[in-house]
Amino acid sequence: MDMKKRIHLELRNRTPSDVKELVLDNCRSYEGKIEGLTDEFEELEFLSTINVGLTSVANLPKLNKLKKLELSDNRISGGLEVLAEKCPNLTHLNLSGNKIKDLGTIEPLKKLENLKSLDLFNCEVTNLNDYRENVFKLLPQLTYLDGYDRDDKEAPDSDAEGYVEGLDDEEEDEDVKDRDDKEAPDSDAEGYVEGLDDEEEDEDEEEYDDDAQVVEDEEDEEEEEEGEEEDVSGDEEEDEEGYNDGEVDDEEDEEEPEEERGQKRKREPEDEGDEDD
Repeated sequence: MDMKKRIHLELRNRTPSDVKELVLDNCRSYEGKIEGLTDEFEELEFLSTINVGLTSVANLPKLNKLKKLELSDNRISGGLEVLAEKCPNLTHLNLSGNKIKDLGTIEPLKKLENLKSLDLFNCEVTNLNDYRENVFKLLPQLTYLDGYDRDDKEAPDSDAEGYVEGLDDEEEDEDVKDRDDKEAPDSDAEGYVEGLDDEEEDEDEEEYDDDAQVVEDEEDEEEEEEGEEEDVSGDEEEDEEGYNDGEVDDEEDEEEPEEERGQKRKREPEDEGDEDD
């Protein structure tokens, strides 16, 4: 795939001014030069063109905010003065695996006042005597050369890779935000379902309360019926007692006439005797 098409794909419906990181590794350059990259990428901070067949960076557009440039595994042999003109704020430059043979080739990098890290792995210049000492003298602004400082202390990962990780974090934040935006309807749907569940629970509780009330009413009715039955049975017992009392009174009334009749019988003979006299 050529570089123009690759740039188009990497845009992913974004405008060039929205892009902060652009990776074009392993695509094909046109006649060893950068193509398709314009100064519209004004916010670009990281550019990677590893193994694209570059022989020159002459076509590099003006990228004032570019901080890290990956140019490793190409065929660049000179013309680095363009970098100071087009990318004045570079802090990290990787030229490893190119055709840089002497210190004069990298001398133009002195104008990159913010350059902190330079990589020249697998370049012929690294075979020169006192290579490291001479490069640090030539480029005093450097902190790290080929991943090590002047005292041969290895650069911390946070410095060598921190910038790229920072960009990755920003992209991850954007991806998370996009996912959250997409998942928001689901959360609304879940809230709606939870609302329905709460309504159903309220209805169930109301039905349970109604059933409990019905049971209580039925129990009250049964208690009332039992009370009425007790009252009725009590009345019946009173009626029976009254009836029995009545029978006793009747018997007493019947006994009284018999006594009266006996007395009459006694009086009748006496009356007859009086008449004979």
